[in-house]
Amino acid sequence: QVQLVESGGGLVQPGGSLRLSCEVPGYALDGYSIGWFRQASGEEREWVACIGSDDQPYYVDPFKGRVTISRANGEVTVYLQMSNLKPEDTAVYSCALSDFCSSDYRNFGYRGQGTQVTVSS
Repeated sequence: QVQLVESGGGLVQPGGSLRLSCEVPGYALDGYSIGWFRQASGEEREWVACIGSDDQPYYVDPFKGRVTISRANGEVTVYLQMSNLKPEDTAVYSCALSDFCSSDYRNFGYRGQGTQVTVSS
């Protein structure tokens, strides 16, 4: 069973930054597309960004300029760097694995449990 593990969430003040990490313990993520999604309490899940198997990044318009997705550490970890965070960015952020990038969460066969990001003063 492939289990994705997210980390890096926490409490941050408005305007602050966070870097989220996504790993699959014991596996390299090269050759796969990794997407980041978020879900605020009582809201629908939103697609934030995706990095393709060719390392091509994709960003959803509302997040362009504020998030950067990257792959590093010998392809073991995928990062989501977030900046200029706002209270409305408060959500559970989760990563998911697929053969290709998609805005549809259902296309990602393997998913993590998520990490809580809270933006508050």
